Amino acid sequence: MSDNNTPKGPKMTFEISPTLLKGWKVLVVDDEPDSQFVAQTLLEMCGATVITANNGKLGFEAAKQNRPNFIISDLSMPEMSGWQMLHALKKNYPTRDVPVIALTAHAMQGDRTRAMEVGFHNYLVKPLMPETFIHDLLILLIDVPELASRLPQSV
Repeated sequence: MSDNNTPKGPKMTFEISPTLLKGWKVLVVDDEPDSQFVAQTLLEMCGATVITANNGKLGFEAAKQNRPNFIISDLSMPEMSGWQMLHALKKNYPTRDVPVIALTAHAMQGDRTRAMEVGFHNYLVKPLMPETFIHDLLILLIDVPELASRLPQSV
């Protein structure tokens, strides 16, 4: 699927294929079933193995057990927020280097900067749009050297 609505600049197109993220483990942490479903479905369509959790506490445990390639996490959740989960991940040696992408519906000015300052790799805004989610995600992952080398050259 090519994105024909991409702004002018470097052209970044790719095909959503069952091999795009083959062999990758991705943890999606979100208490909203719709967002979790969209992310899980699209990531699985690209070949990723997706682990899900409904709050940061379960997400932290899943990250320790599965050591995903990256994590997508909502910020506002019951039990343990995404902020608290990130803090726990960074304190835990086996998970401290796992890239975590913040996900939130509360996209207020300064939130992205704050998220990056505390250690999130980057920031995605809800609602997740099925038409652009994978493209937006891949653009963020290009900045992670250990992940970028595994991405197709056409990204």
